[in-house]
Amino acid sequence: MGFHVVRADELEWEEYTNYPGRHRAAVTDGAALRHTRANFIRHEAGAIGPRHVERVQDETVVPVRGTLTMYLGDPPVRHQIPVGAVAHVEAGTAQQMANETDEDVLVFVYGAPPERAGADVIDSAV
Repeated sequence: MGFHVVRADELEWEEYTNYPGRHRAAVTDGAALRHTRANFIRHEAGAIGPRHVERVQDETVVPVRGTLTMYLGDPPVRHQIPVGAVAHVEAGTAQQMANETDEDVLVFVYGAPPERAGADVIDSAV
């Protein structure tokens, strides 16, 4: 089939074990992505993700609900990413997501290439 649709009610959410208040719903398999990877990530109010450096994967982050805070580069620079904005982070660049608001933030994260070469976790910016 030449297309696939993933609906919100089909997503299966799981909480990150090491980062309370962060939840991930994988989209890669449901959308049958072959050359990329994708997830929805929901951050509860105050949730902070790991500061890390992707080894081979570029990531594009698109807020769907709420304003995401990202700390990008080394040293980290704080950026507010509202709905309607896009942040593209090249492999090898330090990045960290945080929800500095009082409401949930939902983001779509799209990465390429699809290989899971991992990331190096580094000291938090916050």
